[in-house]
Amino acid sequence: MTTPHNIPVTGATPRLTSQTMAFVLAGGRGSRLQELTDRRAKPAVYFGGKSRIIDFALSNALNSGIRRIAVATQYKAHSLIRHMQRGWSFFRAERNEFLDILPASQRVAEEKWYAGTADAVTQNIDIVDDYGVKYVIVLAGDHIYKMDYEIMLRQHVESGARVTVGCLTVPREEASGFGVMHTDATGRIVEFLEKPADPPGMPDNPDMALASMGIYVFEWSFLREILREDAADITSAHDFGHNIIPKIVADGTAYAHRFSESCVMTGHETRPYWRDVGTVDAFWQANIDLTDFIPDLDLYDNSWPIWTYAELVPPAKFVHDEDGRRGSAVQSLVSGGCIISGSEVNNSLLFTNSRTRSYSVLDHAVLLPGARVGRHARLKNCVIDSGVEIPEGLVVGEDPEDDARWFRRTDSGIVLVTQPMLDRRRFELDN
Repeated sequence: MTTPHNIPVTGATPRLTSQTMAFVLAGGRGSRLQELTDRRAKPAVYFGGKSRIIDFALSNALNSGIRRIAVATQYKAHSLIRHMQRGWSFFRAERNEFLDILPASQRVAEEKWYAGTADAVTQNIDIVDDYGVKYVIVLAGDHIYKMDYEIMLRQHVESGARVTVGCLTVPREEASGFGVMHTDATGRIVEFLEKPADPPGMPDNPDMALASMGIYVFEWSFLREILREDAADITSAHDFGHNIIPKIVADGTAYAHRFSESCVMTGHETRPYWRDVGTVDAFWQANIDLTDFIPDLDLYDNSWPIWTYAELVPPAKFVHDEDGRRGSAVQSLVSGGCIISGSEVNNSLLFTNSRTRSYSVLDHAVLLPGARVGRHARLKNCVIDSGVEIPEGLVVGEDPEDDARWFRRTDSGIVLVTQPMLDRRRFELDN
């Protein structure tokens, strides 16, 4: 028997997630997102109309049955911490539920922040000890996907692995940004290369590579021991991908878990969905993809919800109904608090409290929360940062030279607009 997600029903068998804590690594800067991470860490970047990127890892843990979660933060963490305090404060300690926020706080030495992904766990060993758990699942807090971690945990226990690594297949030319692995017929990892310049292909499909998702399952007693050993190694970068995983692979006790086996899909999703929205292009594309008639990622699945901070806002409103001045949105997502006032919105995604004024036109535009679009503005193939005030008559996405002069324009033609960019443009044009 299966659930609607094609997830095996465990019946009376206790779920391993009840004995597990999730350790979420959320300290990354995400510099490839350019100015989108000037004020926030990558996991805190907005996604999908009302969520933040980190909500996907946290929701997967919660929906899988994990009620003990720690989130390690470091780079520009204020908005991330505030979001978790507002949206993830429903855990109850009397039910043995916790969500601990663990900023880099020089707990080991005054000069030492988190030196690497493994070091972020090492510096909090005493806190993990207090959880009293048997298993730890280490998660990256900056990817978009839906996954039942219980299935991965069961494979880990049944295989006798020291570590189980979540993995997915990616085109070989895109794999240089991942840890890449070879496995034998049993799923045992026989080779692991962290971000190789020339990624090897899979033996049965040389155009594809088996890439790490940055998800690792350990028994805590083993992980604790190997982290202590790594901390004592002055030559180590104290990183899971560079140090911890290769060492366990060399011992022959690392196994791969295919994402396709635990990806949560509804009848509307036809293939496993996982995205690293780590560039402006990828961020724009993943958001715009949600406007498709049948998107690859189903956000309307109430049985596997993406939990987030539910801001109290009124419904979206569309006003004016006359030729050339009609508030309309076609094949678009419009969040609560938005007012489409005499504007034409096509294939776009508007986050909470965005406003567009009369005679403006949006085409494949992503507006982050609180963006304002002035009259007669035309926005195409762009990302507008939160709180930005688009001036009357501004045109974005039609003149490559003008876009590149004032804004961040990618090689593929996607334009990122922030308020400091507009302020500089206004100052230079006025002077």
